[in-house]
Amino acid sequence: MSAAESASPFRPPPQTVEDQWLDFNGHMNMAFYNVAFDRNLDAFFRHLGIGEHYGEARRLSFFTAEVHVVYKRELPPRAPIESAIRLAGLDPKRIVMFGELYHGTEGYLSATSEQLLLHVHLDERRVVPIPDDVFAILKAEYDRTAVLGRPDALGRSVMRLDPG
Repeated sequence: MSAAESASPFRPPPQTVEDQWLDFNGHMNMAFYNVAFDRNLDAFFRHLGIGEHYGEARRLSFFTAEVHVVYKRELPPRAPIESAIRLAGLDPKRIVMFGELYHGTEGYLSATSEQLLLHVHLDERRVVPIPDDVFAILKAEYDRTAVLGRPDALGRSVMRLDPG
């Protein structure tokens, strides 16, 4: 495996734009982009070994605190979706994930998502430090893809408009 291949983002299982995801404009509704990104995040966590069982066994999990989706190009009905997701930042209590959705056959970038997740104790419902063993897994994954550089869409904000 080449260095470029070993640094590539995680590729979740392909998805398809489902009929119930369509809006009255005849394309994937904006809310369901979040569903697709969330499915990718679940697959990513399972890949790292901190999926559903992590919460069950250790009473710890990650809660999404903020999401910024950028819609680049619409996805039509039943379009195949390919995705990429990677860890774009971390500290002892938080992680930042960056994901991309692509049209599966035409290859164009449809949307990006930046997500801030907080590490939470499920019983106490409060933010707590990530255990050392889990932090080591996350740090290794972050380091593995850091050579890709910072995604251009990371850290963008919504345009501010002045009234008037």
